Amino acid sequence: MIDARLLDAVGSLVAAHARPDHVPLIGIAGAQGSGKTTLARAAAERLGAACLSLDDVYLTRAEREAKGRAVHPLFAVRGPPGTHDLGLLDATVAALRAAGPDSRTPLPAFEKLSDDRRPETQWPVFTGRPTAVLVDGWCLGATAQAEVELVAPINALERERDGQGVWRRAVNAELAGPYAEAFARFDAILFLKAPSFEVVLDWRCEQEAGLLGLAPADLPPERRAGLAVFIQAFERISRHMLGGGVRADLTFDLDADRRISPPASARS
Repeated sequence: MIDARLLDAVGSLVAAHARPDHVPLIGIAGAQGSGKTTLARAAAERLGAACLSLDDVYLTRAEREAKGRAVHPLFAVRGPPGTHDLGLLDATVAALRAAGPDSRTPLPAFEKLSDDRRPETQWPVFTGRPTAVLVDGWCLGATAQAEVELVAPINALERERDGQGVWRRAVNAELAGPYAEAFARFDAILFLKAPSFEVVLDWRCEQEAGLLGLAPADLPPERRAGLAVFIQAFERISRHMLGGGVRADLTFDLDADRRISPPASARS
């Protein structure tokens, strides 16, 4: 069950930026499994807002594979900055903001099983003019790191597949450039702050178990091991955000059970 304080907080951010000629763009950030997508969907239903995820605007598999050949093989793996189609996100937000009461606006959709964007004929459609556009994403609001922070690898993935730091520096450049510009276009960002990166694996395993119709304790050990490897691609930026490397207008500290650890903190 979603804490009513979170729904109220999203509503307050929308209300603070709503004008007759302006549809607010509100981001909901948080590590994998933090509940950001669930919150965004529930808030959208309550407010009459459109809702989409940063996960839905990944580059196509062919585009990521091409970037992997041109820049670094890890760019073929979806997730980190540099693997999203920010132009598609901007175009979708613009279309929603221009929508009228009878408009039908397609919303991008990504199929994780096939690791590719769904055909546009299969995209969900938002009908009417939204009260707001809510976007959830794990790295929304993340800031770039200083060069000195990029020197040493922080996990096995970086040591074994990015020993020279080419990939992490390219990801950081994406954060400093196009992603910073995209994040600046949001009216406000709410951050669900995990108590530590160590809980992310448990949260991600709970998600995986739910998708498989299993209790978390019944998730096969090989699945958990695979997820432990997968989240290493998210670890650097997630830890940076937990350490303060995020620009958010409102932050809710969560405990390991995703309960709010009061109070919420607002950016001055």
